[in-house]
Amino acid sequence: MAWGLTPAGLVLLAGSVAYGLTRYETVTVAGDSMRPGFPSGTQVRVEPIGSGAIRRGDVVLMDPPEPYMKEPVLRRVIGIGGDHVTGSGSRVTVNGKTLDEPYVAETQGDPHAEPYDVRVPPGRLFVLGDYRANSNDSRYHLDAHAGSFAAAGVRGRVAEDATVPTGPAMFAVLGLVLTAAGLGGYAAGRLSRRRGHPLGGGHRDSGPCTVRRCRAGERSVSGRPCGSG
Repeated sequence: MAWGLTPAGLVLLAGSVAYGLTRYETVTVAGDSMRPGFPSGTQVRVEPIGSGAIRRGDVVLMDPPEPYMKEPVLRRVIGIGGDHVTGSGSRVTVNGKTLDEPYVAETQGDPHAEPYDVRVPPGRLFVLGDYRANSNDSRYHLDAHAGSFAAAGVRGRVAEDATVPTGPAMFAVLGLVLTAAGLGGYAAGRLSRRRGHPLGGGHRDSGPCTVRRCRAGERSVSGRPCGSG
């Protein structure tokens, strides 16, 4: 019975690992453009997301336009298709409302960045880095598609919670427990059989083994006359 727990535990454990591998991608941040929230060397979990599910404020892993950058980058979505985005210095507005950006590094922005006033084309995103003083983002590509990047180039969104999701984590722990219980029960059974004490509460007669001489006319346990061999 205990041995049967092991396959169940392994199935749960393997399923949890497979879920994590297929659902999330782990990437390491390179560069300073997303400081202070995502400093260089930080590992983040990225979950797949369709272009229609992207929200303002999301931090996304995306493929930038090849003429400018060749590697995928992390950037924050400021505007989506149809939004009116303006910026000057550290102030950014979307559809006439000034953004409250507590995630932005304390800086006045890049003094070399020109003010912008754009309308984001459909199917595209206006993105900025959190460290505005050192980020290659939409501000520097205004001559093409109003600086926007294609929403189809988004590989995924950085998960808000850096921890493993509760459900898969619980199944993984349960899988480990069942596997350990099954292996432990199997090992205990093997050890008990070696010592001659079967499991299940049974026991062998541990009393001394004796030999009694037969009297005349008695029969042995085998049914043969005593002394007949």
